[in-house]
Amino acid sequence: MTVTSDTLANPAQARANPALTAALAVTVIAAATLAGAWFFQLVLDIQPCPLCLEQRYAYYLAVPLGALVALAAAKDAPRGVVMAGLALLALATLANAGLGSYHAGVEWSFWKGPTECTGPLVDLGKAGNLLQRLDTVKVIRCDEVQWRFLGLSLAGYNVLISLLMAAIAGWGMARLSARKS
Repeated sequence: MTVTSDTLANPAQARANPALTAALAVTVIAAATLAGAWFFQLVLDIQPCPLCLEQRYAYYLAVPLGALVALAAAKDAPRGVVMAGLALLALATLANAGLGSYHAGVEWSFWKGPTECTGPLVDLGKAGNLLQRLDTVKVIRCDEVQWRFLGLSLAGYNVLISLLMAAIAGWGMARLSARKS
């Protein structure tokens, strides 16, 4: 099966190779989410906190892994290899949804976050250069929401996007296992 720009939009091709469709969809969603995160950071100057940066790891994994799984599915690789790739995508995105939920809970003050981004500032150096250090240190707090839309922060949207990607990977696995060998 050849991979074309119609693969995601064509229902017949999606039925013919659901693993390919799922892997491509996860790859595109992850790449678009990373582009959005970088847009918020570089264009809108909304700097990420340490938890925000950690949530990007799953996307950094999902883009190349999703592309490899799509390539494997397109080249009719063994079913076990494709299933393992989709399972890794599902697990990584589910774990990321958990991390995003934890971060959203920190933002809503349901629980305390990590001390490096929610605790007090410590170890600012010697008193002689304290003012200079205070001018250069900018702590992005994990418990302060910098942007909300429809009541959700970026961490909240990360949960929804990660769950969507996990569901798509799960759909691809279910459809692949239902197909006859």
